[in-house]
Amino acid sequence: MRRLIAMLMMSLMLSACGFSTVDVGHRGILTRFGQVEGEALTEGLYFYNPFTESMHHMDVRTLVWSGETEAYTKDVQESKIFFTLNYNLKPQAATVMFKTVGEDWGQKLVGQVVHRETKEVIAQWDAVDLIGHRAEANDAATRKIQAALEGLNVVVTNFAFTDIHFSPNFDKAVEAKVIAQQQAVQEQNRTEQVKQQAAQVVIRAKSEAESMQIRANALTQNAKLVSWEAVQKWDGKLPQYMLSGNTLPFLSVNQDK
Repeated sequence: MRRLIAMLMMSLMLSACGFSTVDVGHRGILTRFGQVEGEALTEGLYFYNPFTESMHHMDVRTLVWSGETEAYTKDVQESKIFFTLNYNLKPQAATVMFKTVGEDWGQKLVGQVVHRETKEVIAQWDAVDLIGHRAEANDAATRKIQAALEGLNVVVTNFAFTDIHFSPNFDKAVEAKVIAQQQAVQEQNRTEQVKQQAAQVVIRAKSEAESMQIRANALTQNAKLVSWEAVQKWDGKLPQYMLSGNTLPFLSVNQDK
């Protein structure tokens, strides 16, 4: 009988006792009448009075948020920035975060910081420059977001722009500018090619003129050179027909040695 009574009493005590498991990557916050009791609880099984106490769970794992925000560039071009953020709550700050912000700290804090800092960074770049310096803008936004959230007990392990979209009209303007630049380069190359060709013509003409001048000077100074060139060009055949009165077109050879 005593054993039965003891078992009944134990059952009543257990039924009146609540319990909760704090999972890995979480911290448990025990409250009594809405007030936080003690420090954050690490992983494990805990018993508490369900009538006066409650167990709350704070996630301290690395969380991933993929989002987007609209921002204006320095030259007032509207852009849509897509990003990915990896972050986590400092485990030692779980109690403070619960007291000051609550269990939904990620929704209340992280979003507004990321949107604000991203907009400020994008506003420092012209749209065209932002496209070409996307990595630099990404690094600047990462530093600002990390610094801002560090002060709120949130650690940022990674932040990255995954895509940047501009308005269709801006995309068309950029495409037209790129095409114009390519055409300008092609025209410059063609102009340079024409200049090179003209320079080569001048060089050849100058060379030929100098060659002719040298030959003319040589002929003037040495009359026998004319006969020598005639011999070089003669094919060894005598003409088959000659008009009366014409002399035989042949060279005299000086036999004097």
